[in-house]
Amino acid sequence: MKIMKFGGTSVGKPERMHQVKDLITRDNQRKIVVLSALSGTTNALVGIGDALAEGKKDLAKERIDALHAHYLDFYKELLQSDAGRSKAEKIIKEHFEFLNIILKISFNEAINRDILAQGELLSTKLFYTLLEEKDVPAVFLPALEYMSIDENGEPELGKISDRLKTILKNYEKETVFVTQGYICKNHRHEVDNLKRGGSDYTASLIGAAIKASVIEIWTDIDGMHNNDPRVVDRTRPIAEMSFDEAAELAYFGAKILHPASIWPAQTYNVPVRLLNTMQPEAAGTTITAEETGVGVKAIAAKDGIIAVKIKSSRMLLAYGFLRKVFEIFEKYKTPIDMITTSEVAVSVTIDDDTHLKEITAELDKFGSTELDYNQSIICVAGNMIAENTGMIRDVVVALGDFPVRMVSYGGSKNNVSILVDTKYKNEALQRLNDELFQW
Repeated sequence: MKIMKFGGTSVGKPERMHQVKDLITRDNQRKIVVLSALSGTTNALVGIGDALAEGKKDLAKERIDALHAHYLDFYKELLQSDAGRSKAEKIIKEHFEFLNIILKISFNEAINRDILAQGELLSTKLFYTLLEEKDVPAVFLPALEYMSIDENGEPELGKISDRLKTILKNYEKETVFVTQGYICKNHRHEVDNLKRGGSDYTASLIGAAIKASVIEIWTDIDGMHNNDPRVVDRTRPIAEMSFDEAAELAYFGAKILHPASIWPAQTYNVPVRLLNTMQPEAAGTTITAEETGVGVKAIAAKDGIIAVKIKSSRMLLAYGFLRKVFEIFEKYKTPIDMITTSEVAVSVTIDDDTHLKEITAELDKFGSTELDYNQSIICVAGNMIAENTGMIRDVVVALGDFPVRMVSYGGSKNNVSILVDTKYKNEALQRLNDELFQW
């Protein structure tokens, strides 16, 4: 059995949803189809929740009505039969009645998670209705019946696997299953989610849970490119890469793949393919455990980075100093991306400023703290590049007199990372592309 995940742009228009229907019926292999919300829907739902959190019910109502109108137009183009349109109209009515009821009750975080879940529920129900209209046999597989996270927000893979296998045993002759990405139940049995980009995570978790033959991630680009094609000239899709290389790139900014989606597939050695819904004939990118070739595979950039520098003369020969610094970030559950040290200072980068005020207050007890906002991490990734003695030379040559804030080298054999001010990011990406990929 294989997993086929389709992102928001792949189902964001009626004609694209029809393309998805054609893609999943090209062969008779058993498959679980994972759908994201229609493009733009999650942002709209976030806007509704934000308005309610601020007590702006009139604004929330305005946003609900605008989204409702979009879905009423969508289903009329998607479906042709009276039966199909009637069913879709009832589905949409049910979900928007729910959103309007929320306007009348007290808002809290649990309700907000319910709001955010509506996008995936709508997209999968409408797609399933399309399959019914086209006489495509399929089983609707509600994610809330099997996908769960624990009290720390971590997926309960063992339980997910047991539940899924039990459900699938009831449909041994069926070939198509339709389910939601992103949404799940938490340890309190409330509706929750796997955070933004979580549909990729859902697909990988399902693939690991059932030991799938392959996990296909279908988007609007033909595989992982060697650099960001939105800002860099002359990029190419990468045919093959290892899980380790893909994990580095996904974590450090490659938009095509959610960072968390690598480890379940890697842990259970399930191949991942990145494919283009609009160009299904394109080869895309295949990600496996095999390490192919030596050298740079790709460059990615991650924005929204804050550099935190702690300077203290007490660092010199101070046993346990770094442990105390890291414990502060751990206390506030704030991950660190990069770190550099000297005798009197340590610099780290973070991408979450939720508890930055509290973190800096505690760090100030050790010395002076400086913050640099609007930074970007540029990740150069490839097999064994950190063991290539010429790699740093090539990077330095490419950047020349470029203002670099930090460099991380040697922490991974597959990664060299550079921190720059975001205003220089695009130029840095182009320079590195020209130097490291000379085609």
